[in-house]
Amino acid sequence: MADRRRINGPPAGTRPPVYASLKESKTGVSERTLRQRQPTELRKFYLKTGMIPTASGSSYLEFAPSAALAAARSNPKSLIPPSSALKVACTVHGPKPLPRSVPFSPNLLLTTHVKFAPFAARKRKGHVRDTTERDLGVHLETALRGAIIAERWPKSGLDITLTIVEAEDDRWWGDAPDSHDASWGMLNVLAGCITAASAAIADAHIDCLDLVSGGVAALVSDDASTAPRLVLDVDPAEHRSIQSACVVAYMPARDEITELWLKGDSSRAALEKSDGRTGHEALIDGAVDAARGANTILTDAVRESIARSFAQV
Repeated sequence: MADRRRINGPPAGTRPPVYASLKESKTGVSERTLRQRQPTELRKFYLKTGMIPTASGSSYLEFAPSAALAAARSNPKSLIPPSSALKVACTVHGPKPLPRSVPFSPNLLLTTHVKFAPFAARKRKGHVRDTTERDLGVHLETALRGAIIAERWPKSGLDITLTIVEAEDDRWWGDAPDSHDASWGMLNVLAGCITAASAAIADAHIDCLDLVSGGVAALVSDDASTAPRLVLDVDPAEHRSIQSACVVAYMPARDEITELWLKGDSSRAALEKSDGRTGHEALIDGAVDAARGANTILTDAVRESIARSFAQV
């Protein structure tokens, strides 16, 4: 008799996964797969609202795998993917009244909680939030606070919880000696969290000034002899070196940036532009362009949420 309270595994035996280095195993991908997209071409992603009925608002965001990951999945001989995708689930609870012990607040109290699943990254995460997850929560709260009209809910709270099911890796899975160890993938995670949280807030019917979308731009160099170039929606596993990266939370209708995180060396000599822009100015403009591209899908997802709400009335 099957247990209906849990998801049963397959009746037959399964082959356990093998974790090995590409240097030791001669199968699979032996060279890094470089970026095949144009510098200004963004990856496709899936965004859906109303995934969790018990929450006031919810959303699910999933980026399409890059060319490197798609090539590895089509190769059955390799068990080591060269890259990972991004999968984010967001829930919104509230607005709800605060406890009596909390002092009176004329504005809505926003609480953001970002947590990685234990299997989301190469390094297994624990049950207690680490410094990276706390930093992502602070950046996310800053990005959303500038869009929510907080004075409409005095002495109320809003809890936003994001679960990272799969995170962008910071380096190539091939254990190459030139792999960059900086946490560049966290910028993509933050951009995805901003877009997913904005869709969930709209699904919860919370008044906002505008939809907030996240975008990432980076200065990358695939060859030591060539000058760095500006690319949008960067995948760290597709580039040998990332000099600088920027993520923004952008409101297109108001043309405002609610959050800006710039990381790396973006000096004037890092990028040669004919229009006279410095490195950080080009990075910010590129991140804004990426956020505008993500806003198109965000707008369509919110429209589907509104149409579904009217259909249920």
